[in-house]
Amino acid sequence: QVQLVESGGGLVQAGGSLRLSCAASGRTFSSYEMGWFRQAPGKERRFVATISKSGGTTSYADSLKGRFTISRDNAKNTVYLQMNSLKPEDTAVYYCAAKGPPLLPVPATSERQYDYWGQGTQVTVSS
Repeated sequence: QVQLVESGGGLVQAGGSLRLSCAASGRTFSSYEMGWFRQAPGKERRFVATISKSGGTTSYADSLKGRFTISRDNAKNTVYLQMNSLKPEDTAVYYCAAKGPPLLPVPATSERQYDYWGQGTQVTVSS
């Protein structure tokens, strides 16, 4: 069982930056692939980024490459999402998720592949 708690959301002006954190409980954090998803008002939840259990492999939604960076600190049981050059269309609830074994050799980009979810943190980007 893994419990995930996101933090770091808030209100920011367009062009600004935010760093989201997701703290995980349990001693097996390093066994999980971690992902970030987001859900805008009235829309489906969508993939943002994922990172392998070691942190050596990352994958991003095409539209977010270059602006968002996912990272993790296994010693702190925490995964991060650095978001730069934010746009109003980035406004959404951001969720972190954990995917346990078996881990596949390709990044998990579907929410159905993830086993545990946080409660989400709101990010609002004003124009």
